[in-house]
Amino acid sequence: MHEKTLDCAGLSCPLPIVKTSQAMKHLAAGERLRVIATDPGARNDIKAWAVRTGNRLVSLEDVGGTLTFLLEKGG
Repeated sequence: MHEKTLDCAGLSCPLPIVKTSQAMKHLAAGERLRVIATDPGARNDIKAWAVRTGNRLVSLEDVGGTLTFLLEKGG
């Protein structure tokens, strides 16, 4: 499965969600984007964005304040 990584570590709200949205526009349905973020607000922002846009949050890991989201582009 095709997967890209977007490193948003160190960026503050709203940049992680803005960059995630831009990156997802370049993916085909079914492709995945791994997003790394350190802004605690990204947890709720990205979850809500995925629901609102029809994309799927496959997984979310929080290791020492570093959030790693795996998103799948909706069809």
